[in-house]
Amino acid sequence: MHEMPMRNLAFTILIVAIAGIASPAFALTVSPPRVEITGDPGTTLQGKIELFNEQEGTRTFFTTFENFEPSGESGAPRFIGAKNDLATWIKTADKVVLESGKRSIVPFSITIPKSAEPGGHFAAIFFGSQAPGVEGGGQVSVGGKIGVLVLLRVSGEVAEGGGLLEFIAAGKQRFFSALPVTFAYRLNNTGGDRVVPLGEIKIKNTLRMTSATLLANKNEGSVLPSSARKFEVVWGEESQPANEKEQKTESPGFFEMAGRQWGDFHLGWYTAELNVSWGATNQIANQSYSFFIIPWQLLLIIFVILAIVWFLGKIGLKKYNRYIIAQARQPFDSAQDKQIK
Repeated sequence: MHEMPMRNLAFTILIVAIAGIASPAFALTVSPPRVEITGDPGTTLQGKIELFNEQEGTRTFFTTFENFEPSGESGAPRFIGAKNDLATWIKTADKVVLESGKRSIVPFSITIPKSAEPGGHFAAIFFGSQAPGVEGGGQVSVGGKIGVLVLLRVSGEVAEGGGLLEFIAAGKQRFFSALPVTFAYRLNNTGGDRVVPLGEIKIKNTLRMTSATLLANKNEGSVLPSSARKFEVVWGEESQPANEKEQKTESPGFFEMAGRQWGDFHLGWYTAELNVSWGATNQIANQSYSFFIIPWQLLLIIFVILAIVWFLGKIGLKKYNRYIIAQARQPFDSAQDKQIK
């Protein structure tokens, strides 16, 4: 048997089912939130999950398993039951009793059938507050559960395919007044296992000098088989206030935007160049996208200031010329006065 490696990555599933009434607090932490493993057909893999009960009082958590597939292009999983495949290969304790503030190590195993198809198999191990299949004698079913994703690759010959479908700025926008600029690319996976695209986006300015280099997949998100996934990369994310990132406020006002443009000035024609690779065969794709940044709020303020300075300068120059002329005429006027006398 093989001990499976596990990486503690920030990808946790939390599902709270609410039906008509409020759900009691559900506070359970699992670690790692994602398990990645490769195994041969006919072998059994062993692993461990740590549970931490953050709730008050002793709690009982029931285990269930479900296969999942991609839901749209967001990368979020859609759970499809446990009739076959990986969800039926996983075994662990039916339930775990855990006191408040205590931790528990829960072992589990994955028995891969000899007939298992090479490639990716995906499921989740759930720990829930309600026993599976219990309806509560006509009572409304209320509970919560938290899960660990299991990403299994069965060894063997696995086909790889797919490609880069699109690379654009959000909304296909070509003109921006300031950072941030959000780029999006879509990658299609027609192979038999998940792939993780790696690479970078280089931003080049009007002079074709590199203004920024961005990771194309900072969180190392996967594209599951027979699906496409959209990845978003933000240039200038640090320039965006936290409340705007959370989309809790309206668009910034005129002067706020001008201040942002002054603090992080960009002007001209830019090109974003995407270069990514993925898969065991190191497939490569690249695309570019051109756009313009015109900080019109800041430019308008500068224009108004220059116009005011020019106007005041023109008035001042006229007054100064009159003063000089008056000063120059004083001796001449005095001489004329003396001649008249």
